[in-house]
Amino acid sequence: MTRSPVAAETAKPTPARRGRPSKDQKAGETREAILDAAEDLFSKHGFYGVTIREVAREAGVDTALVHYYFGAKRGLFDAVFIRRAEVWNNERVEAIDRYVAEAGDAATLEGILEAFLRPPFQWSLKGGPGWKHYAALVAQTNANPAFGGETMARYFDPAIHRLIEAVRLVLPGARDVDLYWAWHNLSGALTLTLGETGRIDRLSGGQCRSGDLETACDYMVRFAAAGFRAVCSR
Repeated sequence: MTRSPVAAETAKPTPARRGRPSKDQKAGETREAILDAAEDLFSKHGFYGVTIREVAREAGVDTALVHYYFGAKRGLFDAVFIRRAEVWNNERVEAIDRYVAEAGDAATLEGILEAFLRPPFQWSLKGGPGWKHYAALVAQTNANPAFGGETMARYFDPAIHRLIEAVRLVLPGARDVDLYWAWHNLSGALTLTLGETGRIDRLSGGQCRSGDLETACDYMVRFAAAGFRAVCSR
């Protein structure tokens, strides 16, 4: 499993092997280069604004290689999407499980939301430019009426169901319909914020910065907790 950004920063570098890379190693590097290029382009221009030829040119490979590894453009898009979705979701579920186990009866709504929200913010902060591209891509996909709902459901629903299950522990009387509407509103705020569009910078006259993700996450935990309580207390 991919390490957290903090662990990646502190880990000792692995000595490079001498000699020529193996065919499998070269293939893996080529595949990753294609995914990185596609992720960058999709995050800036959307699914319909990018061609396989442009991805190949950006990755420095022949177009046939992109088709060889990923098939059609939708296959490439799905490969880009799942690569980091697994990391986000695994860490979020593990964080919720750990928090609930450690807190026991003292678990709070804020603690559960903090466990769920912090991992994607940390990856965007410390994981490198690829994670920022991915966050922007998720923001676009979440709002895409053509296939956004199906894509988000396929890759993110299990982690979201785990969040809602944990929220039920501290809001035992909440109705399902209220929990899902509360999540829907949080989902939009989360993807917009991780997209770092710069909107809040201009709106606030520089008082708030969309790149200040540590602060953004702190505010989102408090805002979401209040929202869940308000919606679920009807």
